Amino acid sequence: MAENTLTITDNRTGKQYEIAIENETIKALDLRKIKVADGDFGLMTYDPAFMNTASTKSRITFIDGDKGILEYRGYPIDELAEKSSYLEVAYLLLHGELPTAAQLKDWNWNITHHTFINESIKKVLDGFHYNAHPMGMFIAMLGALSTFYPDAKDIFNEESRWKQVYRLIAKVPTIAAFAYRHRIGMQYAYPDNDLTYEGNFLNMMFKTTELTYEPNPVLERALSVLFILHADHEQNCSTNAMRSIGSAHTDPFSSLAGAAAALYGPLHGGANEMVLRMLNEIGSVKNVPDYIKRVQAGEFRLMGFGHRVYKNYDPRARIIKTVAYEVFEVTGKDPLLDIALELERIALEDEYFVKRKLYPNVDFYSGIIYQAMRFPVDMFPVLFAIPRTSGWLAQWAEMLDDPDQKIARPRQVYLGERTRSYVPIEKREGKIETAKA
Repeated sequence: MAENTLTITDNRTGKQYEIAIENETIKALDLRKIKVADGDFGLMTYDPAFMNTASTKSRITFIDGDKGILEYRGYPIDELAEKSSYLEVAYLLLHGELPTAAQLKDWNWNITHHTFINESIKKVLDGFHYNAHPMGMFIAMLGALSTFYPDAKDIFNEESRWKQVYRLIAKVPTIAAFAYRHRIGMQYAYPDNDLTYEGNFLNMMFKTTELTYEPNPVLERALSVLFILHADHEQNCSTNAMRSIGSAHTDPFSSLAGAAAALYGPLHGGANEMVLRMLNEIGSVKNVPDYIKRVQAGEFRLMGFGHRVYKNYDPRARIIKTVAYEVFEVTGKDPLLDIALELERIALEDEYFVKRKLYPNVDFYSGIIYQAMRFPVDMFPVLFAIPRTSGWLAQWAEMLDDPDQKIARPRQVYLGERTRSYVPIEKREGKIETAKA
């Protein structure tokens, strides 16, 4: 018997099956040979939300949730956040290696010189009501961009593919900032190619009457760190959406719109907004103990604590906490920080939270920082989508180049009725339901 195998006994038939183990996984299709009769379909796995199913082999991001480890292409996230820039990390995610000085210069140039958007696409944005959510506008603009670049459909042309990568990474900050300006009724501030990626985004967001916008270097660097921390996070909901849509050989603009739509959900990209609402609801440090008791009583969850993957302190949360203090030196201290620190102190000591491994995650401090930097709450999911664009594109490209991948098509366990004869409407009997107004 081979060592790297799993022996399964089907108690229905008494038959034994030997399944190969590779990379601590078994192939789901190998279970198909387990059947009672030759005409049977064979066994499937039932795994709602992919709790224990690997849908791909990847070399981009590594996470060890029990140990609190996050690495991009093998580089620890804390080292990248301390020493790197966002665009350098984007290069790493997409190319697999850190760039040389010459490669980084060329990469930055290509991104910088694709920041402008076609004037005609502003008509799409102008069609939105003044109070439209920025994320809804962001998604619509991404989808519309696919019609402006028909060459994006040539996804297996390497030159064309890289052009779309440059375009998307360059244009998402412009789209985001324009959506914000439309939201508040201000004229659009166009890209300034003399600024850094992050500085230019701040320029497009907040420039008013000054001839040249000069971003605060501390806030500029804080934004770069936040972008690095959000650049990729393995096979999460939006990344799975990007891969699933892309598996149909959809162009990257449309695929990215779908990924952004997944990020729009409050359980994904809206989590830091929920943290802010919680902190505002608590209102004061003195109210924290009572709030903790209500959480323990099961009245509601403690937002910003716990993670689907991390069963330890989210490594990104440690970095963001440091960044928060640097930002507050410039903006002034947000009173919500004291509430957050007290919540964290109690949660890290209280047996209820320790036993359940509910540690602070990346969303716990990021919302406070964004608010201090004058970003409105409804921009938070968009701020998530901007840096995640590089990760989505890296995952999309890896999926397309993987010979194992096919168009995504999950199986189902069907529990409904079977093979019924059609009954004419005048002969149907059953409960009559009154239509609800």
